[in-house]
Amino acid sequence: MMEGLANARFVVLDVETTGLSSRHGDRIIEVAAIKCEGLRVMDRFESLVNPQRPLSYGAYRVNRISAEMLNGAPLAADVLPQVHRFIQGSCLVGHNIKFDLGFLRHEFSSLGLSLGKEVAVLDTCQMARALLPELGGHSLREVAYAVGLDAFQQHRAMADVEMTYEVFRALLQVAQRHDIYSMPLLMRMFGPRPVGEG
Repeated sequence: MMEGLANARFVVLDVETTGLSSRHGDRIIEVAAIKCEGLRVMDRFESLVNPQRPLSYGAYRVNRISAEMLNGAPLAADVLPQVHRFIQGSCLVGHNIKFDLGFLRHEFSSLGLSLGKEVAVLDTCQMARALLPELGGHSLREVAYAVGLDAFQQHRAMADVEMTYEVFRALLQVAQRHDIYSMPLLMRMFGPRPVGEG
């Protein structure tokens, strides 16, 4: 295990949404997260979320989450405070995590919650671009394939979280081979990034 990671706490997360822009009214419809300590999975969270708005066909084509699936799902006001508690005190990890954090900040703000301005963040896409520059693309599927993982991507929140977790573990091994061997160095190169309230 890399130096300094034995006691590090990570939350690998992913959200599925009604569309691409929270500023234009799109909402979270599914959220999933895995909590790790020392890269060992300690806890999991996942839930569908009723967005109280119509779904776009484009979103359905990506994640196959239908309006029928969401009819009986809990509302954001019930789910998001649980997510907020789940991620506290952890370094947040995701693939293109800026997208996920944008939606979480928006949803949290509407509930009077805050993600905080100094959240520790690691983006596995950013890591892959730096550590695997020879790849033609750095989608989650492409990176997973490059590091020897089953690259089938379901575009459901927990499935993507599990793939991101495995990609993260693999990228940490690549980082170690590049003498990026400690948590302070990892954070200096790939995070933390100040994440404001947007």
